[in-house]
Amino acid sequence: MAVSPSILASAGADIPILPHRRDRRCRGGPPGPYNRVMPFAPVKESQLYYEVYGPAPGTAPAIVFAHGAGGNHLSWWQQVPRFAERYTCVVFDHRGYGRSADAPGGPGGAAYVEDLRALLDHLGIERATLVAQSMGGWTCLGFALAHPRRVDRLLMCDTHGGLASEEIDARWREALRAPRGAVADGVHPAAGARMYREQPELYFLYAEIDRLNPERTRAEIMAILRAAGSPPLAAVAELAMPVLFIGGEEDVVIPPEVLDLAAAAIPEARVERVPETGHSVYFERPAAFNAILDRFLATG
Repeated sequence: MAVSPSILASAGADIPILPHRRDRRCRGGPPGPYNRVMPFAPVKESQLYYEVYGPAPGTAPAIVFAHGAGGNHLSWWQQVPRFAERYTCVVFDHRGYGRSADAPGGPGGAAYVEDLRALLDHLGIERATLVAQSMGGWTCLGFALAHPRRVDRLLMCDTHGGLASEEIDARWREALRAPRGAVADGVHPAAGARMYREQPELYFLYAEIDRLNPERTRAEIMAILRAAGSPPLAAVAELAMPVLFIGGEEDVVIPPEVLDLAAAAIPEARVERVPETGHSVYFERPAAFNAILDRFLATG
């Protein structure tokens, strides 16, 4: 559920941050949120909701998780407990999702990169590993291109980040026209038919998290992505940070063949495919995803 701009404005932008307490934990889990006091970061024309877990910003390496169009900050519930003991973990709601409101007639996806910069500045995080899923790839790839010195590593899960070429565009259009039966069956395409069949409780949770967002048509989501931008292949040729793509082999939204094409344009980028998995590897196969992320974080 989005929070109205008037409510956000009344909250104020200069709210003090609570002192960090390493002993404040969820039962059996990671350290509690670093900031329990109205965690909104001021961004152009609005405020961005975020949560920080683990060591205080600046005291440990940071990971920022950027959700897709079917999610929000809650989507990363299977990643934060795994990594918050060792990393400052930041989750947030893109503007217009979850608790982050966009101004009426606001910029939407066109502001995503600047929003992420403002969030990192607000938290005092100079560099971070960016972990993106689907729509979040537009944010994180755009940020890596605009601010490469602020990105330690870039992990792109089920996303090409809008990277554009004739071949990528043609392959993606083909996938969107023929979603392999998932939409026809009434199954959320970002969760996937296999999750629906084999993990109905997890599928239900995915759908419920999505319902916390404003309802959007596919056309409206595509408009957000168009506003977020489509960098050409030449733009990524000089990315120097480690880049890893993760794709579900049964992804009907952005198939792994698109990730292969995107990765080929980035020096030393790699692709890891996860079998029997749809568009949300991080959600459907968290053990596999977390293990891949762990190995990626350990690379030199």
